[in-house]
Amino acid sequence: MKSLIRALFGALLLLAGALPAAAAAEPALAGPAAPSGEAAQAWTPPLSTRGRYIVDAQGNRFRLRSGNWDGAQGSWNGSGDRNDPATHHAGQNSSGIPIGLDRVPLPTLLADFRALGLNSIRLPFSNEMLRTTAPVPDAAVAANPALRGRTPLQVYDAVVAALTDAGFAVILNNHTVTTRWCCGLDGNERWNSGRSTAQWADDWVFLARRYRDNPRVVGADLYNEVRRDTLDDPNWGLGDGHDWQAAAQEAGDRILTEANPNLLIVVEGINWTGIPVDGFPHGRPTLTPVRTLSHTLVVSDKLVYSAHFYGYTGPRHSGATGLGETHDLRYQDMSPAQLEQALYDQAFYVSAETGTHFTAPVWVSEFGIGADESGAAPRAWFQHLTGYLTAADADFAYWPLVGWSTTAQGAPGGDTWAMLRYDASGRRSGVLDAADWRTQPWAALVATPGRTGQVPVTPAWYQLTTDHRDHNASLRTLATGDWDSGARKAVCPDGARLAGLGHTGGRGLCSTSDLRAPAGGHTVVRDEAYVPAGGDWATGYTKFQCPAGQFLIGYSLRGERVSAALCAPARTGLPAGGRTLWFDRGDNRPPGAPGGEFAYGDYKGQCLPTEYAAGIAFTTRAASRPGPAALLCRPLPPV
Repeated sequence: MKSLIRALFGALLLLAGALPAAAAAEPALAGPAAPSGEAAQAWTPPLSTRGRYIVDAQGNRFRLRSGNWDGAQGSWNGSGDRNDPATHHAGQNSSGIPIGLDRVPLPTLLADFRALGLNSIRLPFSNEMLRTTAPVPDAAVAANPALRGRTPLQVYDAVVAALTDAGFAVILNNHTVTTRWCCGLDGNERWNSGRSTAQWADDWVFLARRYRDNPRVVGADLYNEVRRDTLDDPNWGLGDGHDWQAAAQEAGDRILTEANPNLLIVVEGINWTGIPVDGFPHGRPTLTPVRTLSHTLVVSDKLVYSAHFYGYTGPRHSGATGLGETHDLRYQDMSPAQLEQALYDQAFYVSAETGTHFTAPVWVSEFGIGADESGAAPRAWFQHLTGYLTAADADFAYWPLVGWSTTAQGAPGGDTWAMLRYDASGRRSGVLDAADWRTQPWAALVATPGRTGQVPVTPAWYQLTTDHRDHNASLRTLATGDWDSGARKAVCPDGARLAGLGHTGGRGLCSTSDLRAPAGGHTVVRDEAYVPAGGDWATGYTKFQCPAGQFLIGYSLRGERVSAALCAPARTGLPAGGRTLWFDRGDNRPPGAPGGEFAYGDYKGQCLPTEYAAGIAFTTRAASRPGPAALLCRPLPPV
C-alpha cells in the first residue's frame, strides 16, 4: 500500500467515482526476443512449487529475493497537469515506464540490482500501458538513447529482455488499470474497475503470450492490492462480480491454458474492506480467507500467494492520518510478539501449515520504509519485519527499488523510500551506501540464504469447489469437453485422485497420486451399472461406482443431488473389496485430517491416504439431503 487511504469512506460515499474507459483492442506490436545472454545466477527455469517452496526446473529451492521496479504502472497523482512533475509521486514523472531510465544506463542499473543481492524483479504495469501508442518522450530515456521512439510497452519489452539476459527472474505485476499512482480511491481498486473480468483476463493472456518464449519471465502477479471502492467491497468466494477468489482462478487458468503453462500464478490477498471509522466493520483480510477457500489451478504446482506489509498500516488500520484514521493498532505500534502473531494469522500460516489444501509459498511482494525515517517505532518495525522474514525463510520484494533524488544524498527531494536513488547526473545514494540506516537490516535479510538445494516431492492436497460454477482442474478432462452438461462439475488436477467429499455444499478434496494411466480417457458413471451382483456396499442408497480398474477423479451435482461420478483408468491393477465410509451424520476423516478443513461447516468424508475412492453413494428419499453420503474406499495397490 504505497499511499494512504486519504479520505474517510463515509464522506466519499457522496462522491461520484469516475471509472476508466473500457479496454481497447490489443496493440499490434511485435513481441520481444528471448534472452540471449548467460544467466549470472545458476538457476534453471521454469519455476514451480513444492509445498511451501518455489523451486527451479531441477527441483532446487529458488527463494525470491526481489525488488519492485515501479513506474510502468504510472506516477500521476490524479490531479493537475500530467506533464508537471509536481503532480506525480515524489515529483517523479515516470512517463509510464520503469523509473530511472532517464538517469542511468540499463547495465548500471542491473549491476546495482545484483549488488543488492536480488535474483528477481517484480515489474508493475498498467493495462493502459498496453494500449498507449505514443512514443515516450526522449527525456524519459535520456540515459538509454537506444530506447528513443519506442512506446511504453516496447520500453517495457526492452527492460524485461535486459533483466532476463542478466539472469534475473521477472514477475509481471498488473498494478493498475489506468497509468496512475496507486492506491486509495483512484479508479484502480479492483481488477475489473471500469472493465469486465473477461477483458482483464484477455490482457493477461496477451501479455503472457508476448513473453512465453522468454523462460526467465517466470510469473504473473495478477492484481495489486484489491480493495474497496467508493461503494463496494471485494470479497472472497461470494460468486458475484466482486469475487476476487473466483476472478483470480479464472485469470490464472486462462493464462496457463491459453498462453503459458510455465508461469507461476501469484494471487495477492484482499487489501481492504469496509469503512475506516471506529464502530464500523473494516479491516485488511489479506490471506485469511485462504484457510477456508483456496485455489486449485489447472497446473497445480504454479500457485503462489502474496501479501503486503507496511508499518504505518495494520490489520484493521487503513494507514490514514486524520480522515480515515481509526484507533486500531498499526503494525509499527505492535510488540514483536504481537507483530509475529499478526503476520502469521494474516499470511504466513499458508506456508507454515504444511499438508493442507491451502499450503503454498507466501511472497511478501511489498514492504518498505523511508531512508529519512527517524521514528523509533517505524525503525523498530522494519528491524522486526526483516528479522521475521529471515526466520520464516520467506520470499520477499522491497518497494520501491528505484527512485529519483535531487542530490547524491537523496535530499531535499525525491523518493526516499527507494532502495536506490539517482540524481539528475546519475549519482547513486541508498541502501548500497553505509549512510543509509536500512543497509544493516537489508544486508542481514539477503545474506541469509534460507533453505537451499533439492526440495523433495511430498504429498499435496487440493480443494475443489462447486459453490458457484464448475471447477475442472484437469487439462486432460478439459480437452474432452463437457462431460455432464448442465451440472456443476469438479475434477481433480491431473496427477491427483479424489480423496474426500462434503455431504453438502459441493466441496471436495484431492490428493496427489501417480495412479492414473498415461493414456486413455475417463468414464462418466450415472447409474449403478458397475455395482456387481452381491456387491451392495450402501444398501438403500444410490451408488455411482467406478468400473473395475478405475478410481474417482471427479463428481457433478444438480442442485444438491449427485449427478454423476467421473472415473479414470489406473496404470496398474486395483484391489477390489474395501469399506463403506459414511459421513451423512458427522465427519468421518483420517486421524490428523490430512489436507485440512476442505468444507468448513459441512460433514465430510475422506478415505485414508492408503486408500483410493471408487464410488459415491447418496439417497433420494424424501426429507433427506441428496448430497454425497458415503464413499467406497479401497486399498491402494502395493508400491
